[in-house]
Order: sequence, then C-alpha cells, then structure tokens
Amino acid sequence: MRKLLHTIAILAIALLAACAEEKEHIAPAINPRDSVAVMVSYGVNTLISDSGVIKYRIVAEQWEVNQQRQPSRWIFEKGLLLENFDLAMHVLSFIQCDTAYYYDVERLWELHGRVRILTKNGLRFSSEELFWDENRHEIYSNKFSHLITPDKELQGNRFRSDEKMTKYSVRNTKGYFDRKEIDKSDEKKTKPQTDSARTQGRRPASPRRVSQGD
Repeated sequence: MRKLLHTIAILAIALLAACAEEKEHIAPAINPRDSVAVMVSYGVNTLISDSGVIKYRIVAEQWEVNQQRQPSRWIFEKGLLLENFDLAMHVLSFIQCDTAYYYDVERLWELHGRVRILTKNGLRFSSEELFWDENRHEIYSNKFSHLITPDKELQGNRFRSDEKMTKYSVRNTKGYFDRKEIDKSDEKKTKPQTDSARTQGRRPASPRRVSQGD
C-alpha cells in the first residue's frame, strides 16, 4: 500500500509540474470591426427632410449606414441619384454618380465616378469627383470639370459654386461663349454711337472660341 501511495504521489507531482509548464492559449479580444454597418438597404427610393422640410430624394441600389468608421458615413457603393426639391416639391436639380459617401456629422458629400448635374435652368456639369459641403452651401471639385449652359461652355481643373449652381467659377479654363454676350460687354466700354454707326459696325452674332485664364 505504501508503495502504491508513493507512486501516486510521484505521478501527481509530475502532472502538477507539467500543468505549470503549459502556456495559456487565449484568443485576442473581439473588437467592433470597421466593416460592421448599422443598416444596409437595397432598392432604396426615399425622401430626406431638412429642418422639417422635404428637400431631397435618394435613389440607390444599395445604401449602407456605418457608424463604426471614423468619421461615420453613409455609403453608396453601387451608385446614387439625388434630387433636390423646392418648397413646392418641384425638382430644382439632380446629381448622379457611380459611388458616393455622405459624412453625416460634417454634412459633407463626396461623389466619385461619372458625376453628373443637371439644373432646371439647363446647366449641365460633369466631372470624375465632386464635393458638396452643406454647412458652407458650397460645391467644389479639384479635378477636370466640364460645364455647359445655354450661352457658354467651360472646362477647367478647379471648380467652385454655390449649391444652387447660380454663382460659379472655373479656373485653368478654356471654353466657348456666345458672341452676343461679348459684344454687349464691348458696347459698355465704348462711347455711345449713332444708330447708323451702330448698324454699320455691327458684327455677326456667331459663336467663337475664347480662352480664359485664371
């Protein structure tokens, strides 16, 4: 019996020593991943209000709301159509692009791909990138942009505008202008003439190309 107890004691000591030498295997803590979204919706067609007034319509194949990323954002990986309404729910303009991000805290839109804008006044804009700052009521792009209105056409690498697309500037530009507009500007700089002199000196109102610098 003593011999058996002695053997058991030796085995117990050996097992305790072996357990003491083993390393503890612990998996790393699970943290929230950046890719975890609060909401993912498909086939979206919804109205967005601002201060209680409906101002926008969002149409998108996929809409993801992600608050884990810093800064938090809405993600439209498969394209976006955004319409802007007036108080009577008439469409003032629309914006279309291939990919869009909306940073909800900063109230900043970031648009990529085939960015297109069309307003009710016939203004058309296209670029590969565009930002819309809702706090500053400003739209801008630092990439090549193409702007067409009923009386002129501009191209440039720096574009700035108010969010209504009524006051804008394009830098490093070249474009086309209606000659009537140029003639009107020239007339303001010259002295008044008689009717016959104006008739003889009138130039044909055909468009011509004008290069415009900074």
